[in-house]
Amino acid sequence: MSDGGRAGKTLILPSPRVWGRWFGRPGRSLTRRLIWLASGWIVVALVITGWVLTTQFQESALRRLGSVLNETIDQVVLATTATPQGIVVQPILDQRTNAIYSGKYWAVAEPTAHNRLRSLARSRSLWDAELNVPNDLPPRLVDAVGQTITYNAVGPAGEPLRVAASMKQLPGRDAPVVFLAGVDRTEVDADTRQFATVTWLALVLLGAGLVAAVLLQVQIGLRPLYGLRNEIAAVRKGRKARIERDYPVEIQPLAEQVNRLLDYNQEVVERQRTHVGNLAHALKTPISVMLAEAGSAPGDLPEMVRKQTGVMQAQVDHHLRRARAAARAAHGLGERTSVGEVIDELAVMLERVFESKGVEIDWRAPDDLTFLGERQDLQEILGNLIENACKWSRRRVRVSAGPSGLGMLIAVVEDDGAGLPEDQRETVLKRGARLDEATPGSGLGLSIVDELVRAYGGRLTLGESDLGGLKAMLELPVAET
Repeated sequence: MSDGGRAGKTLILPSPRVWGRWFGRPGRSLTRRLIWLASGWIVVALVITGWVLTTQFQESALRRLGSVLNETIDQVVLATTATPQGIVVQPILDQRTNAIYSGKYWAVAEPTAHNRLRSLARSRSLWDAELNVPNDLPPRLVDAVGQTITYNAVGPAGEPLRVAASMKQLPGRDAPVVFLAGVDRTEVDADTRQFATVTWLALVLLGAGLVAAVLLQVQIGLRPLYGLRNEIAAVRKGRKARIERDYPVEIQPLAEQVNRLLDYNQEVVERQRTHVGNLAHALKTPISVMLAEAGSAPGDLPEMVRKQTGVMQAQVDHHLRRARAAARAAHGLGERTSVGEVIDELAVMLERVFESKGVEIDWRAPDDLTFLGERQDLQEILGNLIENACKWSRRRVRVSAGPSGLGMLIAVVEDDGAGLPEDQRETVLKRGARLDEATPGSGLGLSIVDELVRAYGGRLTLGESDLGGLKAMLELPVAET
């Protein structure tokens, strides 16, 4: 036996392809769902709030301009007199209307036959220009006599204007007269833009703060769920047997139900083991009686009884071991087995068993490599493989084990014997298959190993060893550290 093999060196094994956690198809996330819902509502609410605030501010500013325009129209109406010679407008005490292109204007006009307005008088501030009138304004004024209609226009100096127009009837004149007043809205537009900029900036900052608060709230609020997830993972990996922490009232019932499920699972496993034991006692006794009765009596019948009873005994042992393995694999929680310790025990025992043959077992396994399952099952799996290798080897057997990724470990058992042809490797895994009838055994060893490995979600494959003999490679679940 190689002492170097006991040093616990890590075997370098080829690892299968491991997909990155961020390259797979994304699943549903409660965290993302809560964040997106809250963030979406925040964005919608803030957009509506910003739109309402800026709109209300603009309308309020325009209403203030409307009041100024109405006052100007009232002043012009009071200063206007209808005479036989025409319309006479007395001077208005408003200096802005007397300064050229001052930004405040008024005009008096009358409708024409072609739905146009003809100027009758205007403020000095307009100089030689006129207030712009939309084509649809005259008909609208006719339909709303006495009411004020406001609209936007461009002033004589190219400035934006807010214009008010109203059609009124003057004493001593049959035809109605239209009074117009306009005022520069540059400052109002600038104030509106400034208000909108400040408002949207404040809302963006508020939205960012609210989204950050939502992120923090979701992380803190879902922290108990993360804790429960980690505890369940610890139970699955064998580090814990139950959910131990106290959780908020919303998820504490879930933790209790998980514990009840674990207790129920343990109860079912124990009941199954009890039934398996009872079945073993019930079947082994009749078989033992049959063997005793057949004894060593000569003849074909006793020989046939002994032979078939031996097959029955092997089949009973096989199915009982399979049932126990399935129950333990289904249980599988809280059980961790050191791979190196099990291999060391088996190597020492089998070297003594095959001492006359001079078999040497060289093994390597990391000290922290742990099988996620019961010790008895790992002993039976590796014991069958190593014993089979010792039986068919010339002198040398090599055992190596190490992690492979994806929550699995790989154990390889090789010998320097004659090996096994490729077309016979699948055959030996079948129940009761024996390629050499002269060698003692029931032919159930590799079949039991294969079924035990499958019960744990693993795999057994046979190949050719570089030592010349058979190579058996196992994949089994590993307990994470």
